[in-house]
Amino acid sequence: MNAEDMWDERYNEADQIWSGNVNAAVADVVSDLEPGTALDIGSGEGADAIWLAQRGWQVTGLDISRVAVQRAAQAADAAGLSAGRAHFVVADVTNWQTEDTYQLVTATFLHSQGAFDRAGALHVARDLVAPGGYLLVISHAEFPPWAIARHQAEGHDHEHDATTPASELELLQLDSDQWNVELAELRSHEATGPEGEQATLRDTVVLVRRRSE
Repeated sequence: MNAEDMWDERYNEADQIWSGNVNAAVADVVSDLEPGTALDIGSGEGADAIWLAQRGWQVTGLDISRVAVQRAAQAADAAGLSAGRAHFVVADVTNWQTEDTYQLVTATFLHSQGAFDRAGALHVARDLVAPGGYLLVISHAEFPPWAIARHQAEGHDHEHDATTPASELELLQLDSDQWNVELAELRSHEATGPEGEQATLRDTVVLVRRRSE
């Protein structure tokens, strides 16, 4: 099964997969930034992109799942956002073609089961940042126990790599002459699983800024 079908199947398991709330680290880190153009890679059902658009950003959401993109577009419409303020595209970021660059690029929990070139995806994200713009990467420093249990029940190995601030910066391969590291840390948050399970999890949060030309 290819990645597109895998994620469509995952989203079709329920009418809503995610909480519909903005990621807390996105809200905290981005709140102090001047709104402009933004690209949300792996936008899912659109919560982060919609939150950004409601705060003045002109947002493009990108996801490999057609089902997720349809839900995100419907949620944006229900929130009263025009397509010019928040629009969503079905695409695999590793081979997506665009002439645009963005003042903010976000990649939140950009992990996927199976063959996924995560380094390649993050390099595309990095290269889409405009001069003076920001890249925000939020990733799992540890995975939810219900996600691990789900994969094991399905007979899959849990293939994702947990991250650290150092490992994410190494993966991004930033040119120190072109980038400043604004933030690289672990943050804890409370999480709720699909059956109401509770856990305290840690995320890696990295914010870097491309220097102006």
